[in-house]
Amino acid sequence: MIKLAKFYQTKLTESFWNVPNALSLYRLLAFPVILVTIITKSELFFIVLIVISLLTDFLDGLIARLFHMQTEIGAKLDSAADIGTFISAFCGIIVFKWEIIKEHFWILLLFFSLNIFADFLSLIKFRVLTGLHLYSFKITGYIQGSFFIVFFLWKFFKCYYYVAMIWGILACIEEIIILLYLKESRTNVKGLYWILKEKK
Repeated sequence: MIKLAKFYQTKLTESFWNVPNALSLYRLLAFPVILVTIITKSELFFIVLIVISLLTDFLDGLIARLFHMQTEIGAKLDSAADIGTFISAFCGIIVFKWEIIKEHFWILLLFFSLNIFADFLSLIKFRVLTGLHLYSFKITGYIQGSFFIVFFLWKFFKCYYYVAMIWGILACIEEIIILLYLKESRTNVKGLYWILKEKK
């Protein structure tokens, strides 16, 4: 098992306690609580908590960029919190919305599998979640996060769903290519274009 200290390795000069990191930490701590609401089938509490987690996911990155609070530890913490939030939403859909989603579940499963594969690839190759934070994945977070909120609070929009999943799949493919290309762990990478541009 990878040691927690190594998992969150970062520069000692970085400040941990800022607003974006606090929001990411909230999402990380909320993850097991949301799982309990799924196991106990407490749909109302699940919806409240998952919507809060999705909204804080929007806010932490936005605040970090606007107020120049981006840190290496923040990138890793956000990546870990993202995994927990997505797993929560994924499980919640299966438990509470299965009858609606079952005919379209295959593409969500494909996205989920590629996402997990990218994380395992990062852990195997670099022994840490890299926290690439690609532009494509930031857009994925906004599209899918807003879809989940609309889905859980209102209704299922098929076209919106497929756009969110296809965009996410393309972002996963870009991330996997970059992870295979990189020689060492990096955070806050913009995208494949910028990686290739550095080598020119």
